[in-house]
Amino acid sequence: MTLQQLYATLLVAGVVLLAGVIATRIGTRVGLPSLLLFLALGVVLGEDVIGIDFDDAQLAQNIGTTALAVILVEGGLSTKWSDIRNLLAPAGLLATVGVAVSVTITAAGAHFLLGVNWQLALLLGAIVSSTDAAAVFSVLRILPLPRRLAGLLEAESGFNDAPTVILVLLFSSTPLHINPLGLAGSLLYQLAVGALIGLVLGRVGAEILRRMALPATGLYPLAIFGLGIVAFAAAGAAQASGFISAYLAGIVLANSGLSHRSATRSFAEGLGWLAQISLFVMLGLLVTPSELLAELVPALVVGLVLLLLARPLSVLLSVSWFKTPWRDQLFLSWSGLRGAVPIVLATFPVVQNVPSSDRLIDIVFVLVVIFTLVQAPSLRPVARALGLTSADTAREVQIEAAPLDTIDAELLTLTVPEASRLHGVSIMELRLPRTSVISLIIRDRHVLVPRPETWLKTGDELLIVTTAAQRDATEQRLRAVARRGRLARWFGEHGHPN
Repeated sequence: MTLQQLYATLLVAGVVLLAGVIATRIGTRVGLPSLLLFLALGVVLGEDVIGIDFDDAQLAQNIGTTALAVILVEGGLSTKWSDIRNLLAPAGLLATVGVAVSVTITAAGAHFLLGVNWQLALLLGAIVSSTDAAAVFSVLRILPLPRRLAGLLEAESGFNDAPTVILVLLFSSTPLHINPLGLAGSLLYQLAVGALIGLVLGRVGAEILRRMALPATGLYPLAIFGLGIVAFAAAGAAQASGFISAYLAGIVLANSGLSHRSATRSFAEGLGWLAQISLFVMLGLLVTPSELLAELVPALVVGLVLLLLARPLSVLLSVSWFKTPWRDQLFLSWSGLRGAVPIVLATFPVVQNVPSSDRLIDIVFVLVVIFTLVQAPSLRPVARALGLTSADTAREVQIEAAPLDTIDAELLTLTVPEASRLHGVSIMELRLPRTSVISLIIRDRHVLVPRPETWLKTGDELLIVTTAAQRDATEQRLRAVARRGRLARWFGEHGHPN
């Protein structure tokens, strides 16, 4: 590559990146998931429109796998251990038993309804059975869901990539030969060893960084994120699951009390967005729009079997043992978002030269686009219809930089809804924990610095600073007063989630 060619390449890459950032803003304003706009950008750049010819499945697989590793590290660094600590068992079953049920049912549907051979049917089932970490992290975090439900969805999306990758690789062998004992042993080894490597490297890395004084603050985010990538690569080198290793290493590092948490999270979020934009644009380049229409019916059939039968049954058989409310199970069934992961996985059998595997990419691409358009915009109304969200749910807001690390503080917002008992209650009468402070009220678009005697009114937006240790107590007190008023405790109301 000459210097002029390098300049041209960097120019195109920079323009695409900026277009992706603008697409994110547009998607937020119109309510569309950003991933669809990134895919559309890739399609526009492709051979049927602007004319960039890209059909290298091996390169797409390599870039896609690297981008997924970055996304999973970022997801781990953004996950609070307190949110998923009690959800490991149901999330683990969703990522294993749930995936197995989904693969079986989807494969059977593809075989008997579409007439495809069993190898392609099993590959289709495995490819589309994984919920997408990027889609889940970006869409669900803007919904004020109960913390248990949001944590379960995030943990599942972080864990279930590993089993599906293993299954896709096994089903891509030619000729296909399935040894149940060998399959179970391979799954157990890759998941167990990958998890062990991620946990150990995360723990050891956290201890080293805690004792090491780096010469510049900006090096800490680099070191922490680098440890997540090392965990991914080390597990892969050991023939184990790099995906689960990267996710767990990120969780351990994020919850080890390291300094510069806000800077690390902002850095990881930026890299995660870069990986998402690059990944989806590349996948849009990979498909040929003129060939997609032929796979519309297969994509609809497989998607409907997955959405209406496979996903609900996988949820039922995985989480009903934990007395999960039926409303949560319905939302889990509907919110199994697919995104980049299935399209990346569809390149694996192509690289392995599985007969007729070329059409898998087109089927999966159409399925992802159609069902993301259906599911993602409907998540908020579905959550409201099921009674899972309300206007008085405290929502965490992301901050880029603030001196909150020293007191392990968090920033929350809350809006006083109509008919809430918060109306007419003074700041003093809320009796929040001593380490929780209402620092600001926005009332009728005016900023108000509250005093102890300030009364709350319907429509007020509260900015609350609290420590991580007292966040749950703060939320419980706010819910209690919202339900029964200032004398909530006298009525036996303690604000526990339903």
